[in-house]
Amino acid sequence: MTRRHLLVALPLTFMVALLAVLYGRVAIAPGSFLQPLLHTLTGTMASPRASEVIVVGSGLAGLTAALEALNSGTPKVCLLERAAKPGGNSIKASSGINGAPTRFQNITGKEEAEAAQSFLDDTIRSAGSRLANSGGKLARSQREVLISTLTSHSAEAIEFLSDLGVDLSVVAQLGGHSHARTHRGSGKTPPGAAIVSTLLQTLAAKGDRFELVTGCEVTKLLTRAVPGSPGQPAAVEVTGVEFRKDGELRILHGPVVFTAGGFAGDTQGLLAEYRPDLGGIPSTNEPRPGAHKILSDAGAQLVDMESVQIHPTGFIDPASPQTPLKFLAAEMLRGEGGILLYNHRRFVNELNTREHVSSAIMGLPPAAVEDSSSSSDAADGSPPPPLRQFPVKLILDEGVHRHTQGHVGFYLWKGLMQMKKVSELDVSMQAALTDYAAIVRGDKSDELGRTAFGHWRLGVDRPVEPDDEVLVGDVTPIVHFTMGGALTNEHGQVLASGLGDDPRPLAGLWAAGEITGGLHGDNRLGGSSLLECVVFGRIAGRQAAAQQASQKASIYL
Repeated sequence: MTRRHLLVALPLTFMVALLAVLYGRVAIAPGSFLQPLLHTLTGTMASPRASEVIVVGSGLAGLTAALEALNSGTPKVCLLERAAKPGGNSIKASSGINGAPTRFQNITGKEEAEAAQSFLDDTIRSAGSRLANSGGKLARSQREVLISTLTSHSAEAIEFLSDLGVDLSVVAQLGGHSHARTHRGSGKTPPGAAIVSTLLQTLAAKGDRFELVTGCEVTKLLTRAVPGSPGQPAAVEVTGVEFRKDGELRILHGPVVFTAGGFAGDTQGLLAEYRPDLGGIPSTNEPRPGAHKILSDAGAQLVDMESVQIHPTGFIDPASPQTPLKFLAAEMLRGEGGILLYNHRRFVNELNTREHVSSAIMGLPPAAVEDSSSSSDAADGSPPPPLRQFPVKLILDEGVHRHTQGHVGFYLWKGLMQMKKVSELDVSMQAALTDYAAIVRGDKSDELGRTAFGHWRLGVDRPVEPDDEVLVGDVTPIVHFTMGGALTNEHGQVLASGLGDDPRPLAGLWAAGEITGGLHGDNRLGGSSLLECVVFGRIAGRQAAAQQASQKASIYL
């Protein structure tokens, strides 16, 4: 090659390499001379990293995806979390995780097939009109495949966690379920905390192959255009993420699993945009913006964004009744036999779906509206709407207490529930307890339709006595979970196409958990939140690891 050829070739080679870095196709080796130049051109310091699996969000879906990717052979997983500590909302989950059929249900043979079918049927029924009126066979089929994937992998999810050492030996029936299938441990640690802590310990044992970065904010997904087939538009491939940490903008390259959670805490943002009618309803979620725009900016389709779950029971703290952030009164309290009273009478089947029970409570006269100006103002400076609460009584007996001690002990310590003798209750409330006991004994049927009573024993083996004790707490419906989000397929791939359209996955991008939409429809069954995190987190982690393995080794410059 002549000197003239070299003078032409070297700048061209340099520019091609630099463009490759800018568009995320190669990594820059530590100390490379290109780092400061790229920093000057882009305003950010390029990450000196080779391609790796990137997980955004450290709730159960993210932790599961990270572990599954590592177990599938990927050499490195980097998990990015905006909070100071990992765990997300998953660590607060209190009722359990669904699964059927499992060895903890003590069923065999034909009963196993029936258990699997009934779980599928219950989930389809719970999805309601969003499934039934999906707008065409393809749209309905897409939803049904997601539901089938969830329920058919549920037993496998329970075994996966059990093999890691999580105790899931106690099985209860929650609202909207036709059978007991919600698993939790026999100890005092709530299931969410038990599962998350076990996964964090397992990931920590992976050493340098796993990196957790907390206190960082993902700002966008890195993408590149991919030429489409003849007659088709160009597609989009996600090649990594841009995030901010300690005031510095950084980039990572590799396949992305997005598990950043829902928007139930985005009171003045997405929640106000899609469900302004819920203004003033308390929440179990700490205030924080949803991450959905990051996905939609990359081409993801958002579905069911108006579908927001109101949980029937959040505790009204007697010491601070106007606080908009509430502790959840776990659904398993009702599943184990607890009842709800309004004006000293039962008014709803406590084991109906969350949607139904919440609607029944919110159909009652609300409490007097009080100013909620102590909570955060909106971004435009306007005050939040007045707090809306619908107080009803949650009652547990000693039988329920014995089987929920881990939860109830915390509620008593926080002052959210009080122990009272029956003689301290209003006479009409005592009559409600006696009537419920007759239903539990089988002396009469429940006109409200309840047929499962957990471990309620008050008045069952002997008459109710004045010195018998019950636990009492005030509860109100709260914003708890968002069913809308990025549309995915059964492989966890985020779709650039809507429901009913021919699926067009966004290459290099998967999602799992509450950030996704299309699975639950109108209502999520209790216990299926943790389940979807495990089922689709594992699927997404495997898929991302496979893509990372198939990519050519990063080129170091």
